[in-house]
Amino acid sequence: MSSPQQPFSSTPPRHRMLVIASVIVAVLALIASVTVTGCGSDSASSGSADSTGSAVQACTRALSGTQTVEVAFTGETYPVRVHVPTDADPNTPLPLVLDLHGSNSNGTSQAEISGLDAVADADADGFIVAEPTAAIALDTDDPLPDGNWAWNVPGVPTTAGEYPDDDARDDVAFLAAVIDSLTEQACVDADRVYATGYSGGGRMASALACERPDLIAAIAPVAGLRAGRATEDDVTVLDPTTCAPDRPVSVLTFHGTEDQVNPFAGNDDARWGYSVEAAVSAWADLNGCTDEAATEKVSDHVSLTRYGSCEGEAAVELYTVDGGGHTWPGTGVDISALGTTTQEISASELMWDFFAAHPGQ
Repeated sequence: MSSPQQPFSSTPPRHRMLVIASVIVAVLALIASVTVTGCGSDSASSGSADSTGSAVQACTRALSGTQTVEVAFTGETYPVRVHVPTDADPNTPLPLVLDLHGSNSNGTSQAEISGLDAVADADADGFIVAEPTAAIALDTDDPLPDGNWAWNVPGVPTTAGEYPDDDARDDVAFLAAVIDSLTEQACVDADRVYATGYSGGGRMASALACERPDLIAAIAPVAGLRAGRATEDDVTVLDPTTCAPDRPVSVLTFHGTEDQVNPFAGNDDARWGYSVEAAVSAWADLNGCTDEAATEKVSDHVSLTRYGSCEGEAAVELYTVDGGGHTWPGTGVDISALGTTTQEISASELMWDFFAAHPGQ
């Protein structure tokens, strides 16, 4: 008759220690293979390592459709219009596009001009669109329902020709807070955050890329690309020391040759200054692009100029609209008072294609 199986407690001490050690090693290995990343204040989710060993972000998104999100900043809260495609997977992090309005406008009006909600909805995976509103109030004879506002672009006067007060909201820091807040609340992929903007919003998006390249993978200003401030002695000359990002930021921009607000060739107004080509060339230098610019015609009145062989697989591209005004190519909103709006291209569709092709470093 065989002997009954001995309980674990009767296992020889040396063998028992080896078994315990093996269990501990297995548990530690399991813990090391899982990374928990919270992406929402009321979510509880986890991530895992991908095939390369990198942590995969995981979170749960409660936001869906178009709504207003309150963003806290320096003791105040500010409303931000946010659109999330309704059929987006709530457990999958999505790219974020900041869509910044022009001077004398607001986030709601910008959403109508850009039409990026529809582009986000049409994309197979979708992306989040956020339209914050600036905080410098402008007096106007044509007030908008949500107010007329201007951004605090560092070192640049507003369209009223005045420099913001010293206590004006720091909009570079504010936009960083918007990104942080939506990363938590809307399950944003922090490596795929982009910014576009119209006119003054384009200047603001440019400043954000100059000062916080760690947050922005690419920008696509419309009628407003800058690469830092002009020199104090001559506003038609770019001061290269005022924009020095420590990593490449891909840049796409659109500009009409008949833009009377921010002239393609530049002007001697401190609110604009040096030319569009100077701004594009400066970004090519900042991104370490080594190939000469190459230009091709894409439609009857639109040409595309590309700089190649940039560092970190970045890109710098300019769509020039021959005869185009201070307008958003492809918009369905009547902004004809600002010049000709081409319908030969859609800035919103093209910028999303560009963003999707240029994730962060």
